[in-house]
Amino acid sequence: MKKLRYLGLLAMGLLFFVTSCSDEQDFSQIDDLNITPTISSGLFYFESDEETINTAGALSTFYSREATFNAFSERFVAEHVLEGSIGYVIENTTSKEIQIAIQFLNDDGRVLDTEIFDIEADPSGILTREVFYGTGGKSLDILVNTTGFRILARNLGDGTSESSTQDSKIILQSGGEFLFELQ
Repeated sequence: MKKLRYLGLLAMGLLFFVTSCSDEQDFSQIDDLNITPTISSGLFYFESDEETINTAGALSTFYSREATFNAFSERFVAEHVLEGSIGYVIENTTSKEIQIAIQFLNDDGRVLDTEIFDIEADPSGILTREVFYGTGGKSLDILVNTTGFRILARNLGDGTSESSTQDSKIILQSGGEFLFELQ
C-alpha cells in the first residue's frame, strides 16, 4: 500500500513538473532579427626608406605594386554590404615631397577610383584620411566591384638630399571597416 501511495505521488509530481515548465515556443522571432556586423581589416602597408627614393632619382616613381582584394568576390557578401570606410595613415620623415596614388581596380584592370595623397617633406607630421562609401560618401559600387589595388609612389623632390632624421622613411598604412546586413 505504501508503494502505491509513493507511486501515485511520483506520478502527480511528474505531471505537475511537465505541465508547469512547458511553454509553447514561438520561432517566428527570427523574422524580426536584423544583424548588422561591422568587419574591420588591414588592407595594405607600404614603407620605403630615403635611400631607395634617392636611388630612383628626382621626379620618378620609386614604388609600384598591385595587390589583390577579394573581399567582395562572394556574391552574398557583395549584396549585403551597407556601407564602408577606408582609413589611411601616412608618415613622411624623408626630405622629399612625395605623391602616393592608390587606384581601385576591377576584374578587367580598369580603374574605378583613385585616392591621391600629396605629402610634404619632413616635418610633415602624420597625415590621416578616412574615405566613406555608401550613404553620404562615394558610391558603394566602387567597393563592391574592386578586386585589386595599384599603389604608385612618386618622388616630387630631388634625388640627392637626405633628411636629418635618422632612419628616414615614408610609411603608408591602410585599413577598412565594412558594415553588413545579415538576415
